[in-house]
Amino acid sequence: MRIFTGFQHGVNLGGWLSQCVDTTEAHFDTFITEADIARIADMGLDHVRLPVDYNWIEDAQGAPIEAGLRRIDACVGWCEARGLNLLLDLHKAFGYTFDPLDADADREIFFHDAALQDRFIALWRRLARRYGGHARVAFDLLNEVISPDVAGEWNGIVDRAIAAIREFAPETWIVVGGVRYNNVRSVPLLDPPRDGRVVYNFHCYEPMIFTHQKAYWVAGMPSDLDVGYPDDLAHYQALSEQLSFDLAGAIAGEKVDALGPQFFEALFAPALRAAEKHDAPLYCGEYGVIDRAPAEDALRWHRDIAQVFDRHGIGRALWNYRNKDFGLVDAHYDGIRDALIKVL
Repeated sequence: MRIFTGFQHGVNLGGWLSQCVDTTEAHFDTFITEADIARIADMGLDHVRLPVDYNWIEDAQGAPIEAGLRRIDACVGWCEARGLNLLLDLHKAFGYTFDPLDADADREIFFHDAALQDRFIALWRRLARRYGGHARVAFDLLNEVISPDVAGEWNGIVDRAIAAIREFAPETWIVVGGVRYNNVRSVPLLDPPRDGRVVYNFHCYEPMIFTHQKAYWVAGMPSDLDVGYPDDLAHYQALSEQLSFDLAGAIAGEKVDALGPQFFEALFAPALRAAEKHDAPLYCGEYGVIDRAPAEDALRWHRDIAQVFDRHGIGRALWNYRNKDFGLVDAHYDGIRDALIKVL
């Protein structure tokens, strides 16, 4: 299987230009700075994934917002100066959001509305024109497609988007994920890559009942459940019945008896086969453990999944560098941070 070179060991910068709790200028000026990029480089990582919500880089009519684009420009410059690559991720698009906190959003209309799709294509054409000349920048088309019923429509949109991007960025890597929240089991539903610079992408938080324990935004998640790692797989499967199948169903069909590297091997196997069949690199754009889980258990989870990433050359980006309930540099991970960085 081919390798997504330069994007093997990374971290997300979520919460800065996406899913912002604070939308003041002070937040945008201080949440991520050049010093943070220097710190990431000093950790020995090779890239950052930068999630961006559309509304910080284009207005209601689709016109560019230069202030937001200049923040991306700055981050690109900081990364280039430190020898880091940057994956630009469109986290939310006009007419589409994955975010469960956007409770009233329609999760499917984007995939059936030509005007919304045209707006999406136009934004990517603008981003390609601006960043396609940067050898260290790659593009992640859309964070997470939720509905399993739009896999075919999404493949068509992907094809159009890649064609538009190629007008300005013929050599830029383009990262594409599937349905059911970018579930690893959805990779085989993606069309064969349009060209040799397309990467198959997935996110992995399995078992969700462990990595997202007590998460207030996950429907059905108990607020008082303590879950350790590793544990008997049947126990995780029983607990996971409280969650939606689309969100946590990947664990239901596994035949291994216990959690460990063998679980991730089994979980990733169909995606690995699809990547090998189509000669596409495989990449995990998000993975991690919530700061409500015991830190030592989180470290064991990371060691197990990292073994499988490394064995197959799967690039990855930890969720998350700071805050968003997963922050690597936050106090919860003080006791294990050095050990965790070694396995990232």
